[in-house]
Parts: sequence; structure tokens; C-alpha cells
Amino acid sequence: MMRQLLLDIRPIAAPSLNNYVAGANRDLLNHLRNMAAGHTPGSAYLWGDSGSGRTHLLRALAAESAVRGLYLEADQINNTPVDTLVAALDATQAKLWLFDDIHLLDATAQIALFRAVNLAAARSITVVAAASSAPRDLPLREDLRTRIGQMLAFCIQPLHDEERVELLHAHAGARGMKIDAEVFDYLLRHGRRDIRSLLGVLDLLDEHSLTRQRPVTLPLLREIMHTRLI
Repeated sequence: MMRQLLLDIRPIAAPSLNNYVAGANRDLLNHLRNMAAGHTPGSAYLWGDSGSGRTHLLRALAAESAVRGLYLEADQINNTPVDTLVAALDATQAKLWLFDDIHLLDATAQIALFRAVNLAAARSITVVAAASSAPRDLPLREDLRTRIGQMLAFCIQPLHDEERVELLHAHAGARGMKIDAEVFDYLLRHGRRDIRSLLGVLDLLDEHSLTRQRPVTLPLLREIMHTRLI
């Protein structure tokens, strides 16, 4: 119970377009801000490696959209019958449909997404889809891959080290953590460099600091990275 109470006092900031570190992705961020404001310049496709921020951006867009954004992840599409999903989309008042991790869709779910994209076009609804690779490399049926390829595509560029540190500082600040620069430097030099892994280590560091009542220090980070093999 005490452990849960300790964790509860440090909520993580919800994904937003304002707390996304854009780096070289400023054009993408501006495009999404226009979408969130209701100025929908057409459907878009985002792609980048795991941990690049695809899900952050889609969730933020859904939450901040002035025209109501409907966010669906791959598991929801995979586990919903085609007719049920399309009927639910047809009934919604949302004007922005967001589909995440579409490279993970099974054969039936790909049919559902193809029908959803066609329905969105007929109803002047904007679609934003996201996955791990360029449209031509998606492991999808050809007609769906063609539809995705017709969208405005953005390749999410990886952050430079200075931008990674900026993101780590922001994440630590959202959790109320006070961290010396040497901790970030060590993490970048010795840890996995994708954003998801870096933020995961910070979360572990915060949890261990709270539950063991130890300050956030370089020795504690080394201990965590050694025991967790991160």
C-alpha cells in the first residue's frame, strides 16, 4: 500500500503536442497542430522506429483535437469484427480517425482498415495512421498499402543527443525528479538509446528511489542498469 501511495504522488504527464520534443520534426508537429485546431489539410501517415513518438503524437492529437479525435490501437482493430468496427466508426461523431501500429494488423483487421479508410474519404473525415516503416514496405494487402501511400507521409526523425537530454529532463520534471547531468550522460553512453528504453530506465530509477528511499544518483542508476541488464 505504501509503495502504491508513493507512486501515486508522481503522475506522468499525459501525451500532448506541447510536451513532444520535436527536434527535426517541426514540420510534422506544425501539421498536427493544424489538425488539432480543426484545420485538416488531408490525411497523413507517420512512420518511424519503435520509441520514435508515434503513439505519443497520435494520443496527443486525439486528446487535443477540436473536431474530436478517435484513437484506435492495433489490438482493438485486430480483436473487433470487421462489420462491428466499421459500424462503430460510421456512428461516431469524430472527424479525425487515428490508427496506430497498422503494421501489426492481421488479415481480417486489414480489411476493416481498408473499409474504414474508404468510409472516411466518403464522409470527408481525416485519417492519421502510424506504423514502423515507409508505406511501400508495410506488410499489408496491396489495396490498403496503396491507400496509405496516397496520404501525406512523414518520416519521424530520431533525436540528437542534446534533444534526448531535453526529453529526459522534461520527463524527469514531470515526475518531480531532480537529476544531475552526470546521470543523463551515463544513461546515454551506456544504456539503450531508443526513447522508450531511456524513459523506461528513468521510470525505474524513480520507482527505486521512492521505494528504497534513496536519492536519484549515478550509483543507483548503475545498480539498476546492472541488475536489469538495460
